Amino acid sequence: EKPYECKECGKRLSSNTALTQHQRIHTGEKPFECKDCGKAFNQKITLIQHQRVHTGEKPYECKVCGKTFSWCGRFILHQKLHTQKTPVQA
Repeated sequence: EKPYECKECGKRLSSNTALTQHQRIHTGEKPFECKDCGKAFNQKITLIQHQRVHTGEKPYECKVCGKTFSWCGRFILHQKLHTQKTPVQA
């Protein structure tokens, strides 16, 4: 059930918190600021991920080859390299 509706675009969300975060798309509000470089973000998780640029933290490690990644998305893409089958050459 998604009882919370955005008055701007009509999108329905499951919680008031989700609605508040969604509305930042329309308002441009970016309340989470990086203390290192001043860049601002509309979600706290995005700020946390960004801060890895400054700290060098790479919490995602490939169990196959040991390569590490700062971003979950890049880690997932990398893992596919190990699982995809290469075409057989004639």
